[in-house]
Amino acid sequence: MRTTGAFPIEYESLGNPALPAIVLIMGLGMQLVAWPDDFCQALVAGGYRVVRFDNRDSGLSARATGGGALGLVKVIAASVLKLPVRIPYTLHDMAQDTLAVMDALQIERAHIVGISMGGMIGHVLAAGHPQRVLSLTSIMSTSGHPRLPQPSLKVRRVLMSRPANPKDIESVTDHLVHVLQVIGSPGYPESAQALRERVTKGVKRSYNPAGTNRQVMAVITSGDRRPLLRQITTPTLVIHGRDDPLVPLSGGQDTAAHVRGAKLLVIDGMGHDLSPALLPQLASAILQHCDAVEALSPRPA
Repeated sequence: MRTTGAFPIEYESLGNPALPAIVLIMGLGMQLVAWPDDFCQALVAGGYRVVRFDNRDSGLSARATGGGALGLVKVIAASVLKLPVRIPYTLHDMAQDTLAVMDALQIERAHIVGISMGGMIGHVLAAGHPQRVLSLTSIMSTSGHPRLPQPSLKVRRVLMSRPANPKDIESVTDHLVHVLQVIGSPGYPESAQALRERVTKGVKRSYNPAGTNRQVMAVITSGDRRPLLRQITTPTLVIHGRDDPLVPLSGGQDTAAHVRGAKLLVIDGMGHDLSPALLPQLASAILQHCDAVEALSPRPA
């Protein structure tokens, strides 16, 4: 289904609408189908309604205009030189998209779970709209502290590479499989066949590299979010892989350090992906976090 308004967002609701809601916010360039069905069903089985959606410029949600490869270069240069720059939208706009989905489903308050860029959107949401957020789980995300360690040169080169033929599904799939293998969990590698099947499903549903560029702009211009993190009073769980090659562990550690009372869960062998082997552990940690918050403020039967 889609929200109404100027920027329609594609969403999906799973489980009993009468139960407390967990809203999942996906990361850069990824679609709602990147939240594995088994993971979502584990949360549903844990007693929650689960909502997942396509961020703007991803999947079947509305696409913005402007930006492009040249615009991304200008944004990167402006960031380095600390100059103002205009971009199609910001993380704050993407947080509003999350609220639009919640409003469409008549969800007053929800447990927010964000991964990577989705974690950053969750930070904005929890800081700016605490009355709508019951709890926050930030997975493999970062504070934006400019002095934190960055990805290796190898990882950056892979991220900057492009498919040999962007108009060919097989070529695009080959490229994305390679990217995910480079940034994935070294301790919990996914089988090549399963990964390819998952990527192919996503590419056939939608492929929007220009939209990913615009999302990158939103992330870059969000800058140092430590002051924003200090505003968060929502119960927060930070989950990070010790072996994340894209967002090093220090990003999660710094996020937890700047959110009052945040708990940090570090998982050995985990990289920057949702490896099938890790899904039970991730679902269990999120359910325990949400259950603890629910226990403090039980809802009427």
